[in-house]
Amino acid sequence: MNLLTSKKFVTTALILLVLLNVTLLGVLWWQNMVKSEYQHVTITRQINRQLSLSGPLALSESQSASFQKLRKEHFEKVLPEIEAINGQKKIIIEESLKDQPDIKKIEALASSIGIHQATMERELAAHFHELSKICTPEQRDSLKTVLEHISTHNLPNRRGERWGFLPPFRESITVKETQSR
Repeated sequence: MNLLTSKKFVTTALILLVLLNVTLLGVLWWQNMVKSEYQHVTITRQINRQLSLSGPLALSESQSASFQKLRKEHFEKVLPEIEAINGQKKIIIEESLKDQPDIKKIEALASSIGIHQATMERELAAHFHELSKICTPEQRDSLKTVLEHISTHNLPNRRGERWGFLPPFRESITVKETQSR
């Protein structure tokens, strides 16, 4: 009897294929769930970073609540700028990978990114001003120190490596997130 025409063999192969398909669908579903969970962690990290300002400043509960409200409003205000920059960066990458990239298009996109970045910096300065109005004069000195620390640690590292790993301020946050999983 031919092995490939055997009813037992065909049935076994069919069952194995069904099990393999179900397993692969489960793996795809699991990867999708892990990806969306990771995106949630990123958002949480941003909020946790915002919350961490209240400690060094010794804010009262009402000051802390005002800080959180202002920080949330600021994030919502600059989110369209961030999304616009991200979209334009994707276009620049796509254009750069072409056989004949359009340099004028890349320059126009880079200029547009600069305009969005300048808007974000103006909003950030206004946001810092609003935060300082909540603080007492003593707290303003601490606020200045904290804000300087944050702004210098968000820059590329000093060796000129633009794509380096996260600075120490962010590493501690990342480690905590990893341990909480």
